[in-house]
Amino acid sequence: MPGAASRLVSLLGQLLGAPLPVRIRAWDGSEAGPPGAPTLVVRNRRALRRLLWKPGELGFARAWVAGDLGVDGDLYTALDLMSGLVWERGEDTRSTAEALRDPEVRAAVRGLVRMGGSPLPPAPPREEVRRPGHLHTRRSDRRAVSHHYDVGNDFYELVLGPSMVYSCAYWEDGGTLESAQRDKLELVSRKLGLTPGQRLLDVGCGWGSMAVHAAREHGVSVVGITLSQEQAAYARKRVADAGLTDRVEIRVQDYRDVDDGPYDAISSIGMAEHVGAARYLEYADVLYRLLRPGGRLLNHQIGRRPRRDESSYHVDAFIDAYVFPDGELAPVGSTVTQLEPAGFEVRDVESLREHYALTLRRWVSNLEARWARAVRLTSPGRARVWRLYMAASVLAFERNRIGVNQVVAVRPPDSGASGMPLRARTWN
Repeated sequence: MPGAASRLVSLLGQLLGAPLPVRIRAWDGSEAGPPGAPTLVVRNRRALRRLLWKPGELGFARAWVAGDLGVDGDLYTALDLMSGLVWERGEDTRSTAEALRDPEVRAAVRGLVRMGGSPLPPAPPREEVRRPGHLHTRRSDRRAVSHHYDVGNDFYELVLGPSMVYSCAYWEDGGTLESAQRDKLELVSRKLGLTPGQRLLDVGCGWGSMAVHAAREHGVSVVGITLSQEQAAYARKRVADAGLTDRVEIRVQDYRDVDDGPYDAISSIGMAEHVGAARYLEYADVLYRLLRPGGRLLNHQIGRRPRRDESSYHVDAFIDAYVFPDGELAPVGSTVTQLEPAGFEVRDVESLREHYALTLRRWVSNLEARWARAVRLTSPGRARVWRLYMAASVLAFERNRIGVNQVVAVRPPDSGASGMPLRARTWN
């Protein structure tokens, strides 16, 4: 009698209309599928029920986070092979309904239901966020930020390394993650044209890396704001340890509540993804108001590929439920389009897409090398969330499904003089 793995390979191939690109190891120890391919480990029947009740990335994510599914072999290769089966299908219920009109597909689903052992859906893992929708109120933004960032500073130190920079590094000449993150902070400082005595607002300051770098290396006074209590506590200690309390202030504050401008420069690094499309113009208006005439903004933001029909865009189900609740990605063109009506003159746009893929690979390596400690610091499910989302993000950046861009913009004075160098890439 064939094992469960052979039956699964047959049914899944029938369901997909194509051979399964990975091997399967089932709960009974049996294996089937292409020799030498990465192995998808189906640890129990519950995994099937999760996939059947939520076809696509959310069902896969629930099974992964709960530990019902795993991968034996190279995770990147496995995710890449399965990308068309999981990540690109998403939650398109229309496609699912159309597929179920096919008698072979219905037969495959019935077979998988029988193998699942129960018609009832398992409860989602406790790491999944339940929320009413993309509100982007002060309260909902604070809760979303807390879900992502308040999981323990020790855990983030393990993943990010000593720099505690949670955005892409700048890989000029190879080097270490630490040196590449330092180069990124210096690149931001140069683009902003920081000079001693200026005031810098760091929106979404994280654990204080940019604030400390700007104050220590460029002699500026910095106000860093975050909605995360844990980030703020960590950042304040770093500032004190560096002897910079006279020049750096860390606040737990919403960007909409900052009222002590003008600032000479504003850095927003990896924060704008949390703003939301409906509030992006408000975000641009606030930053414009807080800058002095001639002041510069550096907006460092992950972007997605544009669609011909933008109404078809939906937020990534896995990221929304487990990683960045209420996070939204926009094409870089939309970002520029929102900054300009606020009054900004956009002076430079630089893509760092490949840099983020390299950075994420280092973070995944850090997590995998210290896996047992990561689990102790958070939970098995939370550690699995971070491994899956970072590995999947590597592929998304490498395959140009998403990118990251630094936009330099100026609040132009009445004279029209931008104060920018004639050739922006010199950054002086």
